[in-house]
Amino acid sequence: MHIVLVQIEVISGQEAEFIPLTLENARSSRGEPGIARFDFLQMQDEPTRFMLVEVYRQPKDAVKHKETAHYLIWRDAVADMMAEPRLGVKYTNLFPGDQGW
Repeated sequence: MHIVLVQIEVISGQEAEFIPLTLENARSSRGEPGIARFDFLQMQDEPTRFMLVEVYRQPKDAVKHKETAHYLIWRDAVADMMAEPRLGVKYTNLFPGDQGW
């Protein structure tokens, strides 16, 4: 598995617009054959901070994801909502357990 944690901070007051756009991207992403898991999280203490948990079957699937229409639409739609650039950190799962992934 190839895992990317994407840290996002949106401009205060943009959360209500950012959330439905990102939910649509997440729903569409889950339909991609190379994605094993795609979660969208909001920090409880700081509601302008979000995290995308993207679990790909292979590294090439992350590249394919960034070529999809839904990702490109989302990227452009939320660009001006960012308080700072998104930060994607790549991980390798060392202990996947029996998650059904």
